[in-house]
Amino acid sequence: MLTTMLRIPTPDGLADAFAAFPDSDRRHPGVLMYPDGFGIRPVLRDMAVELAGHGYYVLVPNVFYRHGPTPVIGLPEHIGEEARPGIMAQVMPLIGAHTAERARSDADAYLGFLTGRPEVSDGPVGVTGYCIGGLLAMRTAAAHPDEVAAVAAFHAPVGADGPKLFSTVAAQVHLGHAEGDITPEELDELNRSLDAAGAGFTSEIYPGTVHGFTMSDTDAFSASGLRRHWDRLLPLLGGSLNVG
Repeated sequence: MLTTMLRIPTPDGLADAFAAFPDSDRRHPGVLMYPDGFGIRPVLRDMAVELAGHGYYVLVPNVFYRHGPTPVIGLPEHIGEEARPGIMAQVMPLIGAHTAERARSDADAYLGFLTGRPEVSDGPVGVTGYCIGGLLAMRTAAAHPDEVAAVAAFHAPVGADGPKLFSTVAAQVHLGHAEGDITPEELDELNRSLDAAGAGFTSEIYPGTVHGFTMSDTDAFSASGLRRHWDRLLPLLGGSLNVG
């Protein structure tokens, strides 16, 4: 795999980003990967590289670039429970400042940059995200129904914008919820909203998981949850994008 750091032009400045893609002369489908609130760090780079190994050009933007380049906040090697409150006290204002309007503007820039890369093949792209990044992924798919063919979100507050968010999503959708984030009744309500919007989707609770289960540098990590995530994400992308 090849990896590089890039800078994406946006109306509000340059967003730094990490990219991973196969070492090949061929072009590959693009995937926009939104990180969780802790941002670009080794675990996100590793996940991008793993996904790229399946034949994708994976772009991971620093969504908080307005506050500085990666790393926007300092993080320990492992984000344990003792460190978490102090880290969240820094992260939450960044999330609060990242309005839906900013997210839409950034999505335009990220997708335009991704589809314009010489390594990326023509055709639709996929979008995936974690925690707040999952909500950004869904917003991106809703705003760009003609460009996004597959969208996935994991342990993400995808219902934060209400059912209206799903009404323009044309992509195939997978939502992987942490057991600690949503009740079965809330899942049923969310899935009814997706169904009413006519979305093609799977949406399920991953057993025995808590918020953040995909992230191996946190106490929330679940090895079985991460495996299930790959078992859902890879077929979703493979069935929606033209992987050569």
